[in-house]
Amino acid sequence: MDKKYIKYLVIFFVYSSNLFALPPTKSVLTADDQSGAIDALLDGLHRDAHEGSFQAYFARYSSDAVFLGTDKTERWTIGEFKTYAKPAFADGHGWTYAVVERNWEGGGNTRWFDEILFNEKLGHCRGTGIIQLVNGEWKIAQYTLTMLVPNSIAADVGAKTQEADKQEIIK
Repeated sequence: MDKKYIKYLVIFFVYSSNLFALPPTKSVLTADDQSGAIDALLDGLHRDAHEGSFQAYFARYSSDAVFLGTDKTERWTIGEFKTYAKPAFADGHGWTYAVVERNWEGGGNTRWFDEILFNEKLGHCRGTGIIQLVNGEWKIAQYTLTMLVPNSIAADVGAKTQEADKQEIIK
């Protein structure tokens, strides 16, 4: 046999054998190849809140999730948060926070994020949280919403917060 012919035959077998060695299509999400899915989780959360889609919004949380709101008393299990939020969703419109910026960290089946949001009433806020891959689906395990206070007015806001705390004690 001609060396040139053998060379082409070897190349053909190498490439054709690789065609049949492609990895099977994944039917379950894995943490390391789903950056689009984990962004879609939070984008969907904000969309569901804006549209007042109560069931869809809360389906994005894990069954043991915790939500921390802007008030110091707002530490809720997912069940408590549902009770709080139900009236806001009753008219078909929950609340609207537009995403300005988002950052992700972590790896494997657990990721954490921070995002700057804008709300017409509260201004710029920060959402932070933890998501976990549970049975092939990303779920929010914790979400924290805080108001962003510019340093130039932080002392004034702090004084007003302390005054409000004193009023709560008096009640």
